[in-house]
This record gives sequence, structure tokens and C-alpha cells, in this order.
Amino acid sequence: MLLYIHGFNSSPFSDKAVMTAQYMAEHHPSLTFHQPQLPNTPKAAMALLQQYVEAAKQAGEPLNYIGSSLGGYFASYLAELYGGRAVLVNPAVKPFELFDEFMGPQFNPYTEEHYQVLPKHKLEVAEFNTAVIRNPDRFLVLLQTGDEVLDYREALHKYHHCQLRIESGGDHSFVGYERYLQTVSQFLHLP
Repeated sequence: MLLYIHGFNSSPFSDKAVMTAQYMAEHHPSLTFHQPQLPNTPKAAMALLQQYVEAAKQAGEPLNYIGSSLGGYFASYLAELYGGRAVLVNPAVKPFELFDEFMGPQFNPYTEEHYQVLPKHKLEVAEFNTAVIRNPDRFLVLLQTGDEVLDYREALHKYHHCQLRIESGGDHSFVGYERYLQTVSQFLHLP
């Protein structure tokens, strides 16, 4: 099973998500691939992700994750809690420290949904923090130094003992992501 986890105010229709889905359909057609639209609150998002993971565990399927930004934060939590391998793309490290910037009305341009970020959501997202990565062999982390949303050095510090690919420049979307899809598949040992 491969679970693609999008970031904050994103969706399965983002460029990276679409590229991933197309690549997996072409190169790994037997793979169980999930790419859900996450609810707008951290607790509801994690509950949905855990449903996919628990179903895969019951079916005896290997667990794999690709997480982008906030999705990388969620993927870290899931990989540490349930096992499996994770590829993190410009992952959020301490999103709860950034939530104050987003308090109040929000709009998701992909779903055209209006919603509110509330103080309780900051507390919810903090519940899924993995302060220490105990299984570094499970992680491949893709970072670009030009990320304008997140400071890549935070991820570099947290995941320093994991497999890292660091590129100068780029941006938060991870420019040229498609170049890594074969590497991602190999790291995850996809069928």
C-alpha cells in the first residue's frame, strides 16, 4: 500500500500528487495506491489516514507513505507509529509553531472550500509530533534550500540521520519532483 499525503490547503490534484498517481499507475499497476482529500482539521485528517493504514495492516500489505509539507509531518508520525517506509518532500517539522499565521478564515483553491483554522487545531496538530526519529532507515527526505514556506534547515536537523537528498534552490513545491519518482519507488521497494 502506498498512501500519498498532501499538504496544508492542497489536494490530490496538486502537481506532485497528480505526477505521483500517474507514475504509480504506469510503473506499479498492482500497487494499492491511496491519495485521499484530507479534511481541514488535523484530528479528522489523521483519523482518515489511520483508517487506510489500519486496513492495509489487516490485509497484510506493506505500508508506504509519500508526504509533502504538512503531509510529510503526518507521514513521519504514521511511519514511526505503524511501521513502513516514508518519503518526505519538503516536510513540515513543527507546523504547530506556524499555525498562528493561519488562524481565521482559509480557502482551499483546489476544493474551493472555505473553513476556519482555530486555536484548537494548533493543539491537535501538535499531538502528532515525532520529536525524535527512532527508525531513520525508514525515511528518505527530499529538500530544496529555496523553500519559501518552510526553513529546510529544520528538516535537515530533524532528519539528519535519514537518507537525504538536498538540492540548492527550488521552492516549496519541490521543483523537478518527477526526477525522483524512480528513486522514490526503489526506496519504498514498490512491486
